[in-house]
Amino acid sequence: MNSAFDYASAFSRNIGWVTEAEQQRLRGARIAIAGLGGVGGAHLLTLARLGLARFNIADFDRFEVHNFNRQVGAMMSTLDQPKASVLADMARDINPEADVRVFGDGVNEGNVDEFLRDVDVYVDGIDFFAIKARRLLFNACHARGIPALTAAPLGMGVSLLYFKPGGMSFEQYFRVDGKSEVEQYARFIAGLSPAMLQRSYLVAPEAVNFQERRGPSTMMSCDLCAGMMGTSVLKVLLNRGHLRAAPWAMQFDAYHQKLRYTWRPFGNANPLQQLLMAFIRPALKL
Repeated sequence: MNSAFDYASAFSRNIGWVTEAEQQRLRGARIAIAGLGGVGGAHLLTLARLGLARFNIADFDRFEVHNFNRQVGAMMSTLDQPKASVLADMARDINPEADVRVFGDGVNEGNVDEFLRDVDVYVDGIDFFAIKARRLLFNACHARGIPALTAAPLGMGVSLLYFKPGGMSFEQYFRVDGKSEVEQYARFIAGLSPAMLQRSYLVAPEAVNFQERRGPSTMMSCDLCAGMMGTSVLKVLLNRGHLRAAPWAMQFDAYHQKLRYTWRPFGNANPLQQLLMAFIRPALKL
């Protein structure tokens, strides 16, 4: 423990946007973050600087050179190191008093109960292609009444979805149960981005390869996601202000400087979503 650290001083500049009492409520909350790559690592550090001090974090991957363009933990000094342990150290470097529980093997059916134990909010940072793990976590949160949020990095913007306790579930919104893996991708894209603001400036479509499970990304998008997520977590924990839950989605695109709210009753069963998926499927070579 660094004797120079003082919680009140470290996060004193938050006061004004939050009260002293609210800062202590944030300090006592526990946040679960699965996936610590592009957005997950940025979420963790943003929330740590907001003064949150209790985290359950999970990732089984290690840092590689191709992570450098967008992942806050990816540096020459961290190559081939476990993402979860690197990010845990970074969070503790911000707040040496932080209680960070590390799940270095990721989240699965065998440890999801422990991962969500004592959790107040779940923050999604899982890789786009890991739909099975994402479904497991969102369904577990819905069953336990845990608020769950995802901020998807899309182009040079962000799309936010909030699944509140007692509201529409992940399954009810995306409707992927029983579908093929690639059809699940189509439905996930459509549900994440009903407004599709990022579509017009994809200048090299060949960079998107679903067979190889890769696609383009930007740090700007991850930063926007972290800001949106941090603000949303604050609102949920402090019960401050309205946050539109699914079937609402919100997308902000910095490239176009546009903000869009979409409302899709019945989620992907909505006729507008059916039309959008018909447009997406050919691009995935379904």
